[in-house]
Amino acid sequence: MPTYEYVCKDCGHHLSVEQRMSDPRLTDCPHCGKPGLERQLSAGGFALKGSGWYQTDFKGGGNKAGESKPEAAAVPTCPAGGCACH
Repeated sequence: MPTYEYVCKDCGHHLSVEQRMSDPRLTDCPHCGKPGLERQLSAGGFALKGSGWYQTDFKGGGNKAGESKPEAAAVPTCPAGGCACH
């Protein structure tokens, strides 16, 4: 269920509410009681839980147990030595 952020334009109170997408927007502020709540644009988040692709394929850099990490390759310098491409 998505979490929506609200702020009251009358008193400045902030709150987060879990609502279904089909639920109507809240209008009355629980702090001051006035109908001044506005829904804010906020970044969504998610959590990966359980066993899944991220645990076996990407978590921990992709190295399996017992394998050694390859050494980082040296970055070649430019012949002129003054560029910022590396």
